Amino acid sequence: MALSTVTYSPAQRGIVISIPTLVLSVLIAAIMLFFLLSSLSTCSCPSSLQSFNDNNNGGDGLGEVDRKERISATKEDIEWIKDQIQANGLHMQDNVLRKGINPRTRAQQLQDLIHLDFWILGGVFSDDCALGVEKVGIFNGHVRVGVFGPVMKQYFYLDMFEDERFKGISHYEGPESDNHTALPCPGELLVEEHHSNYGEPWAGGRDVFEFLAESSHLSPNSRVLEIGCGTLRVGSHFIRYLSPEHYHCLERDELSLMAAFRYELPSQGLLHKRPLIVRGEDMDFSKFGSRVVYDLIYASAVFLHMPDKLVWVGLERLVSKLKPYDGRIFVSHNIKFCSRLGGEECTKRLTSLGLEHLGKHTHDSLLFNHYEIWFEFRRSKA
Repeated sequence: MALSTVTYSPAQRGIVISIPTLVLSVLIAAIMLFFLLSSLSTCSCPSSLQSFNDNNNGGDGLGEVDRKERISATKEDIEWIKDQIQANGLHMQDNVLRKGINPRTRAQQLQDLIHLDFWILGGVFSDDCALGVEKVGIFNGHVRVGVFGPVMKQYFYLDMFEDERFKGISHYEGPESDNHTALPCPGELLVEEHHSNYGEPWAGGRDVFEFLAESSHLSPNSRVLEIGCGTLRVGSHFIRYLSPEHYHCLERDELSLMAAFRYELPSQGLLHKRPLIVRGEDMDFSKFGSRVVYDLIYASAVFLHMPDKLVWVGLERLVSKLKPYDGRIFVSHNIKFCSRLGGEECTKRLTSLGLEHLGKHTHDSLLFNHYEIWFEFRRSKA
């Protein structure tokens, strides 16, 4: 059957289009669209766009608990930050002196806070916030202060005059002054004195986290146990990375735990992660439950300070809590608890526990001239 045509009269001021021409035009347009879409699906997208797609569509970028997050800085990251420093004309040697509106050293900040606490009725005064301080009055130009605890109350004089109140920190005064701070923190923690307790920069904690997380192939849904987390120099990075309640720690030192709970977790916005941090010693892991299985168990500079016998007791208790084959135990610095037995006896002892020594590793710091030594173990039996 012959195809008809549609003709518009000149009075309609239109054009004449035949149906075969119209069909052909639509077909050509469809073919062009097909090839265009095919080429787009195989293009190399810009890195920023690819990163966005990964984040939202399940790629290898930052994602939810079932996706891997990039942990270590890349060469491109390092070059980028160097370019930013150069572009802004920053030269560290020209910035030796502390700058700011009110520059204060940590010691000065602590003194400021101590002075402030004396003048706030019901304020905090002690390392562990167990004592309180009340202003009693002025006698012969001096301040008489009462220090009270759960059992007794004593008075002493401060060589500080009424007009010597420190005003460097904006603060509330009077009976309602303690109603504005939800979680009062000791001054020593506020000025981060505990960051200097490790014999090396605090930033080294990030180095340890990156090495362990990548070596163990962790994902946010993994479970981690740290033996001796201290003030969370390393642990805070794991807590931030892992899903809530997936980080556990056994720590014996009360002051370290105070720093972790009273300062590090609140100040870093990690309270919602609900880490299970338990005070205990003698390698007692009973409070973590009998059914939990870890992807990573690590001890950083902890076994060095334990008797060999106690380390072996701990390893025996930990084997059943480590995921078979894929789970890892990492121990830093050395494994003298094992090497002191002799190579053959060491291997035999590990094998009897169901553990296998996989090797020794070193990891360099990103920010300062430093490396750490780690020994890797796995559970060799299901």
